[in-house]
Amino acid sequence: MRSQVIVSWGEAQEYKFDLEEKEPMPNGLAREWLDQQFVDLGCEPLRLSGKVLLADKVAVIARTAGEAHFSDPAHRAWAQAFAQAASATLARPVVHIDVPTMTVSY
Repeated sequence: MRSQVIVSWGEAQEYKFDLEEKEPMPNGLAREWLDQQFVDLGCEPLRLSGKVLLADKVAVIARTAGEAHFSDPAHRAWAQAFAQAASATLARPVVHIDVPTMTVSY
């Protein structure tokens, strides 16, 4: 089964992470990893209510980390961990995160 996370800043700047050959990240660990990144990066909730949906959390982390965290080889391990955590937390084999529109699709 195909397992992939795509993070895009428009069509010309897409970063694809194929996860088929990677060990899946356990769901609990994935949520903890994303929670820690949300705090470490100083992310803010998208909704005025302060409620943070899992898809929102993934999109906000990608936006706050910035494109450099996905394009720069020095951050490749972080980007790979992000992709694994996003896939595990959202429980979808294919996840597309469109940063400019702040949408997550499956």
